[in-house]
Amino acid sequence: MVKKESKPKSASAATGGPDVPFGSNCVRLSRREWIAAAIILLAAFCFGPALWERIEKFEPGPDYRLPYASGYDYWLYGRYCRWAHKNSDALVIGDSVVWGHYVDTDGTLSHYLSRDSADLRFANMGVDGAHPAALAGLLRYYGRAVTGRKVVLHLNPLWMTSKKQDLQTEKQFRFNHSRLVPQFFPRIPCYWAPYSKRLSVAIERYLPFFAWTSHLRISYFDSMDLPAWTVEHPYANPLKAVTLVLPEDKRGKQDEIIGRGERAAAPGGMDWVELEGSLQWRFFRDSVKILKARGNTVFVLVGPFNEHRMGAEDLAVYRKIQGGIETWLRQNDVPYFMPPALPAALYVDASHPVAEGYASLAAQLIRNAAFRSAILGRSESAPAD
Repeated sequence: MVKKESKPKSASAATGGPDVPFGSNCVRLSRREWIAAAIILLAAFCFGPALWERIEKFEPGPDYRLPYASGYDYWLYGRYCRWAHKNSDALVIGDSVVWGHYVDTDGTLSHYLSRDSADLRFANMGVDGAHPAALAGLLRYYGRAVTGRKVVLHLNPLWMTSKKQDLQTEKQFRFNHSRLVPQFFPRIPCYWAPYSKRLSVAIERYLPFFAWTSHLRISYFDSMDLPAWTVEHPYANPLKAVTLVLPEDKRGKQDEIIGRGERAAAPGGMDWVELEGSLQWRFFRDSVKILKARGNTVFVLVGPFNEHRMGAEDLAVYRKIQGGIETWLRQNDVPYFMPPALPAALYVDASHPVAEGYASLAAQLIRNAAFRSAILGRSESAPAD
């Protein structure tokens, strides 16, 4: 006799449940449950960022600046822009010179401008490491709330002191805020990210949900994604890590900060790039155009650079670059100020002043006629010292 093959039993037959096809999933969703899950996910995607702003407390103080740990939190920067638009009279925008890399929050340029102008409040909108190429992207995609305001835009000549600083080298290297630079055009020679990453960065700029999830990762999970964070904290509850308390600025006092760094000493040779071919200068001009197109009154502060570090040849090239910058600003009706170099003792390095340097710079701005007219709204002459 030929033995008949027995048919394999379904998983339901073995368990006595309803007859459903065998599968590996432990939990099966019905059609209604799939619809409900899709609605929940869609609601979180569309309304999660806006709802989170109501849950997470954000009340900047008079000298607030984006915490150092949140320097790459562009969602938080956008939120700060919206707050500053409503609560400040003028915005000071730029890189670490504006942010105040070597000073505490009460030693920055915006602090002294607020103090010396008496009745105006200047918001510190600087971001550490935000070179002009990054700053243009930050304003374009995350600073949309900066409209119809008075803006002091700082230009740090440091970013044109070499082809590497200007992002012109063909050799790949990691630079600050690469997610803010153009991902496809114009081409950044030293930026070699794969196209998949470039595409994800471009999408994040237009969909707040992804920038918001980056905010959660930076603020509560030590800038790690959830799988990496759970490996580092195997016994911790991820939900308890979301404390709803944003990072604070814990840089310390000026002397302590400078003690961890190095003061610049002898002058060093600089391989200045030509202004006409400079990528950083191109993106700085883009920032000016973006701000003006949004109805802002833009005032440009150039430097002051630490000229005490320069030899005669470097200084001659720098004067030529200053002349080109000045010509463009005049041709485009942009008020500006090019202050003389501060005393050498008031610099920490090539471009960062100490608190006394910021105080001196603020006093010069308050006395400057173009600044008084464009930012302070005063046509009368500055009082004599």
